[in-house]
Amino acid sequence: MAASPQCPKCKSGMEQGFVLDNTYGSRVVSQWAAGAPLKSFWLGTKLPEEKLVPIGTYRCPSCGYLEAYARPEFAAR
Repeated sequence: MAASPQCPKCKSGMEQGFVLDNTYGSRVVSQWAAGAPLKSFWLGTKLPEEKLVPIGTYRCPSCGYLEAYARPEFAAR
């Protein structure tokens, strides 16, 4: 995204960040997967055939509202 969005609740500028996913001793950016989740015997949830998309989150420093977007540019660099 080119510019930070404006908060839809209080109209303040929002700051970019991400939701941290702590799993199995690692820290990763949360990801979006297409379709409904399906149970997996070994891993808990099966991953869909489609590509996973990283989730970036914007936070309003004034009211705390969070707004999330699933876009490739939010991948860890």
